[in-house]
Amino acid sequence: MKRVIALSAALGLMVAGAWAQSPNFDDPEEFERQRQQLQMEPMGAEGEPWAQYLEDSMVDTSEYAKEGPYTVCFSNAGVNNPWRVVGWTNMQAEAELHPEIEELVHVDAEGSDDKQIADIGDLLAGGNCDIMIVSPNTTAALTPAVEQACQQMPVIVFDRGVNTDCPVTFIHPVGGYGFGIQGAEFVAENVDEGANVLMLRILPGVDVLETRFSAGRRIFEEAGLNIVGAEFTDGDNAKTKSIVQDYIQRGPIDAVWMDSGATAVAAIEAFEDNGLEVPVFVGEDQQDFLQKWKAMGLTAIAPTYPTYQWRTPIIAALKILNGEEVPGPEWVLPQPAITAETLDDYVNETMPPLHYAMCGCEELPGYPERWGGGR
Repeated sequence: MKRVIALSAALGLMVAGAWAQSPNFDDPEEFERQRQQLQMEPMGAEGEPWAQYLEDSMVDTSEYAKEGPYTVCFSNAGVNNPWRVVGWTNMQAEAELHPEIEELVHVDAEGSDDKQIADIGDLLAGGNCDIMIVSPNTTAALTPAVEQACQQMPVIVFDRGVNTDCPVTFIHPVGGYGFGIQGAEFVAENVDEGANVLMLRILPGVDVLETRFSAGRRIFEEAGLNIVGAEFTDGDNAKTKSIVQDYIQRGPIDAVWMDSGATAVAAIEAFEDNGLEVPVFVGEDQQDFLQKWKAMGLTAIAPTYPTYQWRTPIIAALKILNGEEVPGPEWVLPQPAITAETLDDYVNETMPPLHYAMCGCEELPGYPERWGGGR
């Protein structure tokens, strides 16, 4: 069986330099580009969105071609929330489909910039990696570490971005603006002008989350909606419920928009506990929310940042090591939203409450038990 190796980093191996450039998370041109991408027909293998792409731009990787078997190294921001647990399970299962991968070396940064910087330094010092995949913890802090890795081997960045174009490709669905657009436009279409919207955020400083928020805020302001608050929940159910209850006491809430839906059910329960109708709601594709939505007949939408994207870096890594061209410098994956019309296709009561339905994992080895389902 293929070995998946987990490494722990030595402290202080590499120190991040200051990053002078301040990233722009409210870019009107990028907002419009992602709005257009949401409408594009994907290219690539039909029925396999993790292998599809929206932009017809390819990168020549012939300089990286080498004989296998390969050691693929993965510096992971963390396996510290359900979305990332599902994704990491996807990546391991995808790697098992490819016997030419001898080792998948995984280093978990546990949500720490400093640890991830040290992790990457350890991987580079070890000299065993044929290619490195990086899912950055935060954007600016990890940029220098990724640039250092690019000097030694081909690098793939996915999920969250960095402020450099040195990786061979940056794999991601349409993006944070797209997620924010899908949810906010749904809200604007289902409430009256002047309606009160509560925006719930999970944490600051991550590009895909910051752009979700800026896109949502832009649409609400243009639609003449009243943003009554924008609060960080830290992804904690109790904190989420407390925040919503506090805002309920202040006045009516006509819609709840979330930049990450893992605590959506806790927010809904705050309305139930107060005997109130659940307002227009933007959640995500985790099972507990989808099942709650269906059972209660909510007016809701689930934008997604599909966990099937965790399959794509493995596919890309092998193409690069074989010298085959890959979409780039950005490999933009399709990013569908779950709507009332498609909800039944994704509700699966045999899967865990925080399983992400847009996983693309149903045909992978070990499904559904490997993802905690089928019981």
